[in-house]
This record gives sequence, C-alpha cells and structure tokens, in this order.
Amino acid sequence: MSRTTLIRSSKILTFDETVPVAEAVLIEDGVIREVGAFAELAQGDVQIMDAGDAVVMPGLIDTHPHVMHFGALRGGLVDLSDAVDHADIVERIRARAAETPAGEWIFCTPVGEAHYFIRRSWRDLAERRLPDRHVLDRATSAHPVLIQAWAPRTPNIVAFNSAGLRAVGLTDFIPDQVCDVEIDKDEDGRLTGILRGPVNNYYTYDPFWGQILLKLPPLNPAHAIPGVVEEMARFSANGVTTLYEGHAMEPVHLAGYQQLRAAGMLTMRVQATHDVESAIFYPFDPLSLADFEERLNSLAPPSSDLSDDLFRVAGMTISPGGPCFAGHFAMHESYSDPFGRPTKGNRFVSLEKEESFVRFCAQHGIRANICVGSYREHDDFLEIAERVVRDHDFRDKAWILQHAITISPDHVRRYKALGFQVTTSVGFAWGKGAMYDERMGRHIWRDMVPLRRMLDAGLDVCGGSDWGPKSPWEQIALAQTHEIAGTDLRNDGPDQVITRAESLAMWTTVAAKVLGWNEIGSIRPGNHADLIFVDRDPLTCDVEDLKQTRVHRTMLAGNVVHDDGVLA
Repeated sequence: MSRTTLIRSSKILTFDETVPVAEAVLIEDGVIREVGAFAELAQGDVQIMDAGDAVVMPGLIDTHPHVMHFGALRGGLVDLSDAVDHADIVERIRARAAETPAGEWIFCTPVGEAHYFIRRSWRDLAERRLPDRHVLDRATSAHPVLIQAWAPRTPNIVAFNSAGLRAVGLTDFIPDQVCDVEIDKDEDGRLTGILRGPVNNYYTYDPFWGQILLKLPPLNPAHAIPGVVEEMARFSANGVTTLYEGHAMEPVHLAGYQQLRAAGMLTMRVQATHDVESAIFYPFDPLSLADFEERLNSLAPPSSDLSDDLFRVAGMTISPGGPCFAGHFAMHESYSDPFGRPTKGNRFVSLEKEESFVRFCAQHGIRANICVGSYREHDDFLEIAERVVRDHDFRDKAWILQHAITISPDHVRRYKALGFQVTTSVGFAWGKGAMYDERMGRHIWRDMVPLRRMLDAGLDVCGGSDWGPKSPWEQIALAQTHEIAGTDLRNDGPDQVITRAESLAMWTTVAAKVLGWNEIGSIRPGNHADLIFVDRDPLTCDVEDLKQTRVHRTMLAGNVVHDDGVLA
C-alpha cells in the first residue's frame, strides 16, 4: 500500500459533529488528512481503496477487555470451546499429546462460553456431560490432562484424566467432599475425574482447591505471548482497535505489552494502568500496609507515560472487591453465596490501604482507577474520597470508576461531584442478572448498570466487554435492550436504557475522552487512521441485526490488521 490512500465508501460515519457523514477519507502515513467528498479528494497520486457497500467508521475502543489476561490464559491450551461431543474432545487432546513430551500437562479450555456458560456449555455436548477420566484416558495415558473452569461462575466443573488425578494426589480414599469441592465417584467408589464447586482457575480461595492449583505447573511464558497475539486478532476481527487495560494489570502484564511493542507485534493501541494489589489469583496473601505503601512509591514513576502512540501507561488501580458469582460482592445485608450460605461478601483491600491509595494519588497527581461494583464498596470508597478531596482537590484529574455493576442515585451524584468518569460493561447485567435475582432479590435490578441514570447525571460513561459477551456489537445492543441472559426478561427500566447513538459513543468518542486520547474515536483530520469496515449501518439497523454485525476489515494507523476477504 502506498503511504497515501483514499478510502471511498457508500457511507462513512465519522463520529465528528462537524462532518457526521462523508464519502471519502484521505489517509497519509497512518494519519487522517482530509474527510469529505470523493471527487474533491481524488486528486493527484493516491491509491484508492473502495469499500463498496461497507460502512466505514472509527475503530472501537474496549475499556475493559482483559486481552492480556485471557490471551495468556488461553495460550497453549487445547481449544474445546466449540467441541461437539466426547469423540471430538478426545481427538483434539490426542492430537496435542502427539506433539507433547510424555509427562507434561495438557490443559484445555472449558467447553462452551467459558465465563457464564449460558448460551453454550458442557451440557450442550451430545452426551450432555463432560467426559470422565476413562474417556480422557483414550486420548492419552502418558500426559496429565485437565479441562479447566474459568471464573466467575461458581459452582463450576473440571475434568481430569487418570494421570491428572495422580499428578495432583487424588485417590479413591479421599472423601466425597473436601471444603466446598465435590469429588465425583462412580457406584464402586472410584474417582471419575470430575470435580465440582469453586474449581475456577482464578477468583477462588477454597483451601482444598487452592492446594490443587499449587500443584499445577505455572503458565508457560512461551505460550503467553502467542496467546495474546491470537486474542488481539479476535478483537481486531470484532472491530476493536484500542484497549484500556485498567484492571488487575501487574508488572508482568505490562511487560508483556512492552515486549509485543518492541517486537512490532502490537496490532492495537493499548493504554494500561498498574494495579497496586491484585487479588485475582490463588494464593492471595494481602500486603501489609507498609509493603502496600512501598509498592505505591515503586509504581509511581512508571505510572504515567503517554509518549508512545501504541502503548501508554496512565495511572494506578485499586480493586477492593470481587464478583458476586463467587460470593465476594461486599453488601450491607446478607445474601446467598454459591452454596446457599448467608454472606455479606468480603473485601480484598483494607480501608487503610484504600485511603493510602487515594491520598497518594491525590498528592502525586496520579490518575486513580477504583474498581468497585457493590453498594458497600461504593459507600466505603466515597467516604474516603470525599474526606481526601477536602485536603487535595483532585476533581480536575478525572479519575475513573470501573465496573459500577450496581450503583445507586446517591452514589452517581457523589461520583459526579468528585469529577469521576466511568467504564462499565452491560454484559455484567446480561450474564449475572439472573444470579443477582436468585441470590439477592430482584430489587437489585433497579441499580444494575444504570446507564441512563449515569448519563443524565452528566457522567462520561464508556463500555467494555470484560467477561462477555466479547462481541462489542452485542454489548452496544445490550445498552438498549438490557436483556437478562438465560431468561426472557429485560431490565429495560428508565434508569437503564440509552439510545443507539449514545451506546456507540460509549465505544468511540466518549471512550477516547475518558482515556484522554484525543487522536482516536472519530474520523477527523489529525486523528490516527484506525478504521473499520462493517457490513451494516450500526446507527440505523435493527437492534437484533446489530448483534450480527460483521467486520470486513480493520485498519490500525492505515495498516490492515484484519480482513475477511469479502472486500476487493
């Protein structure tokens, strides 16, 4: 491709109020130079890229993707997400065993949509169940095998083959249940290889399952980077060109992105933060307050670097709470944990650490991210933030509230007064709404991802995929419908529903504003040429059709990073 390209389309949605719709965009050296009529721009020596009937628009910005985490976790695994039956699973594992040294573990993805198991799970296999150790032994007896379970759904299910059971020290003599883990046995009292309960690979703190996790080998670094590259490709195919990695990003994760950047393998823009104390993976041993404050000081110098157009670091994050599925949602009143016991949830970060974090960021001018989702988490944080703001006015820093799964009108008002911006995922309500109804009561729905309430209060709100659905087009549609997955219900009340234009803005212009990245999110002169070519008009198509949007081509800085071969 020449360095100067003129893109022509039947419709270009610019998301720029000065020129909302155009028919051509001229890009040079990865930057948008002009937008307007094709006849006016088709001058001189330019290469013409004809998009035909495809609609061209700015690349999407996912502000809670976990690409580094999910990519690294998937890297090197046998993909069973679309497996159809036990024979299919055996063949896939057997193929991996043929190229794996004897004795090495073979890990597999869950079957189906791993995080919620609503639209597809192991129950949709022809046999309506996961394969037991006898079935998995047909794939290999020379390798330990584990079909994993991923968070947040709890209880969950995993499957070992016989070699896997031996490797983690499980024998027939173990009780049928240890802690909250159910250990399946056949009629003769022999282990089947199936375990149920809090058997997730993260967001699990069950002592028994934790000891099994510690017997498994750590993630193979050789698989992590290729896994992230594959994950980026999946996001590119959905039209995402920029990521905000603001949650659970430890130094090793930022180093992964830096490695990709140095190797020229970064196929999307990334803005990230440092998480001061991440509690996601077992074992979680909380830092002392002194160690926490030492970590704040050590992370402060690299917490702000906006010099690179592809990889930026902007701020620090604290994550006091966890998901309700596993019973970590911090509430004032008791609700049912995954096993029917009353709980008020728990806190991963002490209030002393939370206040230390807020004061440190305010004193040092660091952009703070607070990842909270429950009433008690909001109450605790806002009390601290409002006390600190009297000493250090940080309202011009536009700190970010992440998740906001449930948030009351009073919380919204107070966050607005403090100058916060918000990133959330409608997928939280989609995937967990039925669970909230069952364990807490439907009254919680009135405050569940209330987009309309937050926008009407004047908050800048942008969208992310997090645990799913991973398609941004589904997320954009959910902002209108507020469907509750697994039911025929919708939480489409007056505090939730927003317009299509507002929903698309959450993934384009508003997301760019929240990130403070002025050169993305719209098609206007001077912006990066991050463009996508889609098969329908996402502003006007039916909401059900929107979910099926197909991205024919994705461009980052004028370079094609995804192409499905449909366009000339």
